[in-house]
Amino acid sequence: MNPSTLEIIATTLFGIAILHTFSTALFGKLAHKHPTHAGLFHLLGEVEVVFGFWALILMLSIYFLQSADAAVHYITEQNYTEPMFVFVVMVVAASKPILSISTTCIDLLSNFLCLVLRIKKNTAVFFISLSIVPLMGSLITEPAAMTLAALLLRDRFYKVGIAPILQYAIIGVLFVNVSIGGTLTNFAAPPVLMVAATWEWTTSFMFSNFGLRAIIAVLFNALLITFIFHKKLPEHHQEENLEFMPSSVIFIHLLFLAGVVAFAHYPPVFMWLFLFFLGYTQAYSKFQNPLILRESLLVAFFLAGLVVLGTLQKWWLQPILESMSPAAAFYGTAGLTALTDNAALTYLGSLVEGTSEEFRVALVAGAVTGGGLTVIANAPNPAGLAILRDFFPNRTISALNLLIAAAIPTVTAVIAFRFI
Repeated sequence: MNPSTLEIIATTLFGIAILHTFSTALFGKLAHKHPTHAGLFHLLGEVEVVFGFWALILMLSIYFLQSADAAVHYITEQNYTEPMFVFVVMVVAASKPILSISTTCIDLLSNFLCLVLRIKKNTAVFFISLSIVPLMGSLITEPAAMTLAALLLRDRFYKVGIAPILQYAIIGVLFVNVSIGGTLTNFAAPPVLMVAATWEWTTSFMFSNFGLRAIIAVLFNALLITFIFHKKLPEHHQEENLEFMPSSVIFIHLLFLAGVVAFAHYPPVFMWLFLFFLGYTQAYSKFQNPLILRESLLVAFFLAGLVVLGTLQKWWLQPILESMSPAAAFYGTAGLTALTDNAALTYLGSLVEGTSEEFRVALVAGAVTGGGLTVIANAPNPAGLAILRDFFPNRTISALNLLIAAAIPTVTAVIAFRFI
């Protein structure tokens, strides 16, 4: 390794950004101690702002070390397709008609489970939200599945009021299950997308090597948390008085969602669809709720900052990956993904030449296995964070508590991908 000065600075800033994500609660305390600068401290206490802020520092470093043109060139040459897509799919998937049809389908399925298993309605909804919806991520993409699951859990449980231990248990299972639940196809999970074309992985390949294992792990995690906490779930839930939603409006929204997913690799197309979608929601505003534009933009900002900082980590990440055996690749990637986006790890792995199929499968399996350990481990995680954070004490999700909550679901994924 012979890193340049800029690479050393970028890695230092990347490390600081990771520490920053673990200490956002500190900035909330500073805001109370120093009300004059409370606005700045509250801004720095937003997890979604962290990587965007340190990406700005990196850009200023390039400006002073090299030139303004170099800084602008570096920023503009990065690929922001994933942040843009996550922004668009979050807004569309969280629209009222999509949530309406999703809620209807989940209610029908939960009623069936209640009839067959003789369990409470909320218990059935809880299990489905943490199992079936994450597995749907293999069809509608992981960011969309995360958005839907988080909104359903928010409205059914978080808004009613649940204990902090259950709040963390839910996001721990949700983050892990979404990360592995998108591996049944070759287009839905960001870490799979980064390698599918290069390694010529088809959906049939993904299902045969990942699908059954992912299904087993997702169902087991959801069953385990449901079994442990079913008595702590709210006894009653006041059903919302849902307004009439025309099937034509639902159908149009589903078409928009399908179009965005189908053209996920083509920003001009899905952004055109999104602008058309915004016009449509204005035209039929009586069937809409306020779109989650702020939350989605913050998530996109987070991911874009991760792209800017993560690109310059290749100098130390790639040699580590090149030196690993398949088993080491699995466990090493599962651990490393807690410190950086798992899609970045698989992308770097795809650059290593002469790797075996066993190594490649182990690399991706490790990347998705560790995708729930931290907020930055998997691209859809900030989406879930943005939706659920307001219901945690002091609007802060502890990185340590999340790591602990995700530990058991992650172990389940390890067993599924390595020993089944």
